[in-house]
Amino acid sequence: MQYRLEHRSKKGKARAGKLVTDHGEVETPIFMPVGTQGTVKTLSPKELTENGVQIILGNTYHLYLRPGSDLIAGFGGLHRFMNWNRPILTDSGGYQVFSLNELRQLDEDGVTFRSHLDGSRNRFTPEIVIDIQRQIGSDIMMVLDECTPWPCTPEYAEKSNDLTLRWAQRAREYWEKTTGLHGYSQALFGIVQGSVYPQLREQSARNLIDLDFPGYAIGGLAVGEPKSDMASMTDLCTDILPENKPRYLMGVGMPEDILESIALGVDMFDCVIPTRNARNGTVFTSEGRLIIKAARNKESKLPVDPECSCYTCKNFSRGYIRHLFNSGEILGLRLATEHNIHFYMKLVRDARVHIVNNTFEKWKTERISKWKQNNQLSEE
Repeated sequence: MQYRLEHRSKKGKARAGKLVTDHGEVETPIFMPVGTQGTVKTLSPKELTENGVQIILGNTYHLYLRPGSDLIAGFGGLHRFMNWNRPILTDSGGYQVFSLNELRQLDEDGVTFRSHLDGSRNRFTPEIVIDIQRQIGSDIMMVLDECTPWPCTPEYAEKSNDLTLRWAQRAREYWEKTTGLHGYSQALFGIVQGSVYPQLREQSARNLIDLDFPGYAIGGLAVGEPKSDMASMTDLCTDILPENKPRYLMGVGMPEDILESIALGVDMFDCVIPTRNARNGTVFTSEGRLIIKAARNKESKLPVDPECSCYTCKNFSRGYIRHLFNSGEILGLRLATEHNIHFYMKLVRDARVHIVNNTFEKWKTERISKWKQNNQLSEE
């Protein structure tokens, strides 16, 4: 994997770049739809491509448990298994494991956990997680880390941070010793932790830089902390992380948070928000959030977003999509999801254009202000 920084905003830290992988190029800033179990829920790979998706995220924990990384390897990797010929990033599964609470036991070497599916006993170590991701065949792999909960004490955060760093070093060394199974290269990203404590965040970032990863993620945020803390920790990390390598803010997905984080120098994002919200009847538009199931849309002949050119908006009314949701028809979920994915991909494309044209900050401020105003009005 290569990363080329192509343009920096004259005001602020926003940047436009390009990731080059063996499965194609990715223009940044970029949003990665979440395909937890080898699928972005309700959409086909063809529909993802048609809506501008350049890279998706798969989940190591879920794919390991079902259908199993051995089976995926037998198909030639996840790309062939799901018929997706563009880049894939897999998380380490650490977030899911550490969310199990009573079903897992942490030690120096790794973590033992019980499957949420059948209660079976399983083991993740930094090395095992690399092996699993080698079988899956993702273009970008993540190191095993402990995602600290919020809130947590400085003492807990420091202890967790030290363990994550030791695991990162082991993963980095093991990655160097192993090779891909499917005939293409796989990059490895380190993950900055440290909760909301600046000293720990700085220590984590600098120690990971010393290990010289191909890219860096900022983890342990968007877990319940105030948005001001998320912004300040992100700002601190991007001040430290290398300019010539990609920066990935994990799990951040509200449109306004994406734009604010792009302004802080972040390149990559993932989140379930656009797909999960769509299945629950919330769509994102140029005017703000729209609750498609609301009674006010019953007789509306308007498209979801008059400014949008996606298949959903060009062909169906709000009234019809509301009817689909109220009738329990699967097409409603598909149309809402298709629109939200299109919206997110256009959002980051537009951000990139404005960064290159040195108009990003003004555009970002106007977009967020408009969303906030209209969202408040729609909720009254």
